[in-house]
Amino acid sequence: MSRFCLDSDIAEIVARLGPAPQALAGKTVLLCGGRGFLGRYFCEVFARLNRTLLKAPCRVVVLDNLITAGEEGARLDDDAHLRFAKHDLIAPYRAEGGVDFIIHAAGIASPFYYRAYPLETLEVATVGTKNLLELAREKQARFLFFSSSEIYGDPDPKHVPTAESYRGNVACQGPRACYDESKRLGETLCHIYHERYGIHTNTIRPFNIFGPGMQEADYRVLPNFASRIKAGQPLKVYGTGNQTRTYCYITDAMVGFLLVLLRGVPGEAYNIGNPVPEISVVELVGRIEAVLGRPVAHNVVEYPDSYPADEPNRRCPDIRKARLQLRYEPGVPLDEGLRRFLGWSEGAYRGEG
Repeated sequence: MSRFCLDSDIAEIVARLGPAPQALAGKTVLLCGGRGFLGRYFCEVFARLNRTLLKAPCRVVVLDNLITAGEEGARLDDDAHLRFAKHDLIAPYRAEGGVDFIIHAAGIASPFYYRAYPLETLEVATVGTKNLLELAREKQARFLFFSSSEIYGDPDPKHVPTAESYRGNVACQGPRACYDESKRLGETLCHIYHERYGIHTNTIRPFNIFGPGMQEADYRVLPNFASRIKAGQPLKVYGTGNQTRTYCYITDAMVGFLLVLLRGVPGEAYNIGNPVPEISVVELVGRIEAVLGRPVAHNVVEYPDSYPADEPNRRCPDIRKARLQLRYEPGVPLDEGLRRFLGWSEGAYRGEG
């Protein structure tokens, strides 16, 4: 078992993509935020594609400023086709040679961290995005921007499940605004560069992705739960516990992300996630108990001061667009994803609670 992922998961991702990744053969990919949770999966998938599928290897240039990468993220395996450069996207990146694909997965997605780094969160999604779009314009590269389901804010119940056409219900001066609003502006920049300069841009709005490799100190619900399970402590359910989410296992997410990269209609945004089941956080505890086969104690508590208020009440994606245009279909049920994640975290986490 890898230190941050399951080898079987990487093999599953590659197998489910079929021949589509041949479009990467012999090409250069600039992967920004390449040492974060999603970035490390991209690195592993590209490495396996080079070993097992591509007629000619793709070259991957990985950028990251390592601000929230942690110990695991800062480690990079030796790979002849992968090069790392420590770089903050607030400054333009001067790429040598051609660039065919730019993946902008750099960002601060954990509410704990974007409360601690509000300006850095805002700038990487705005200034950083513009810098990379200028590079895409120079190199005529395809551009993939990782936005967020948070751009919808707290949606009107009439718009749950939420389609890409929903305009959002977001507070521009709220405690989450540095993340939500900067992602919205990043999407606007992508739209302008597509319309004005003909750059092939696509935007991804991920919905609650989870799996092996999430840092124990990520401060999101499933790493929090897994850490406290390892420590033998009751789970902390914030707020009322009635807020609902859907959860998408990492293999389903990565298949969706790569389909957008390779097949996305120019200029379009795509929800990527699993629309079922939409469950409350308290119900999630029950699913964990069923997977573990034993009771798991939990307490409903107030939000800590370090966690921003205004958490959305519901979050559930409408993925009809990805289904129709990309032939995307999640395939890992929630209980199976939890089984894989909790099995991995039991060996990887320290139980710091």
